[in-house]
Amino acid sequence: MKRDTLRIVFMGTPDFAVSTLKTLVEQDYTIVGVITAPDKPAGRGRKLNTSAVKKYAVAQGLNVLQPTNLKDEGFIKELKALNANLQIIVAFRMLPEVVWGMPKYGTFNLHASLLPNYRGAAPIHWAIINGETKTGVTTFFIDEKIDTGAIILQKEIDITAEETVGSLHDKLMTIGSDLVLETVKYIEEGDVETTIQPKTEDLKTAYKLNRDNCKIDWNQDLNTIYNMIRGLNPFPAAWCQLENGDETLNVKIFNIGKERDTHNFENGELIVSKNELKVAVRDGYILIEEIQLPGKRKMDIKSLLNGYNFEENAKML
Repeated sequence: MKRDTLRIVFMGTPDFAVSTLKTLVEQDYTIVGVITAPDKPAGRGRKLNTSAVKKYAVAQGLNVLQPTNLKDEGFIKELKALNANLQIIVAFRMLPEVVWGMPKYGTFNLHASLLPNYRGAAPIHWAIINGETKTGVTTFFIDEKIDTGAIILQKEIDITAEETVGSLHDKLMTIGSDLVLETVKYIEEGDVETTIQPKTEDLKTAYKLNRDNCKIDWNQDLNTIYNMIRGLNPFPAAWCQLENGDETLNVKIFNIGKERDTHNFENGELIVSKNELKVAVRDGYILIEEIQLPGKRKMDIKSLLNGYNFEENAKML
């Protein structure tokens, strides 16, 4: 099979997907359609917000479809009319079989983990939260379940001790784009060899993030708290309550450090100095370097300490 026989439909929504689409465009692949999320009203003015993928696709003059229902007969008819023979999915919705089974050469997905571990919605976050030292990206052919299809290619990278979800997201976005390109070339050559994912019960899962699992539990040990905050920085951000005198505030915590030490403070108790804010936990302290108070922008800790007064018994809940 030669490259000029490929007619690609690309499906994706966020910035993570734009990098891959951009790589395919710059490599002169024929993108016959881009499928992305419908525009949504956002902000106080309820102005329609378009996805990052749509913004890039429109700028490149690509054909964009934004179905609300992926099983809608009108959408299926439009999709068939594109006459694609390969579909590439990066950070999009679960597809019905009538969609993923359509192209001759299949539909493959880029997932930001080393499958079969961390199937699900938030693989980059959970790899850091769980203290992993390695992760990677995987391309696989889609089947009827979520992230269970036959693996095509994988690439592994290290997770550093200071990694945040923001920095790891950007690294995986780049190597993911490269892996998709490698996968497309592999498919062009024909005779793709895949690996069936093992059926194991003790797999780690990338559960969807919500308010409850993003709340810090200051009774956990130092490394668990440190990994959790890193794994949610900068998005969606770990949060907790700050009890300071008569007020209790919901605060978000971003950049942090850690200090292993033995102490007699209660978990969550704040140790405040002129240039430093520490939270006592088991085995040591979390050093808060960047924080956001309600209705305020996030700020470095020195700026906070210059303008905010902590009472003697202030603590994190």
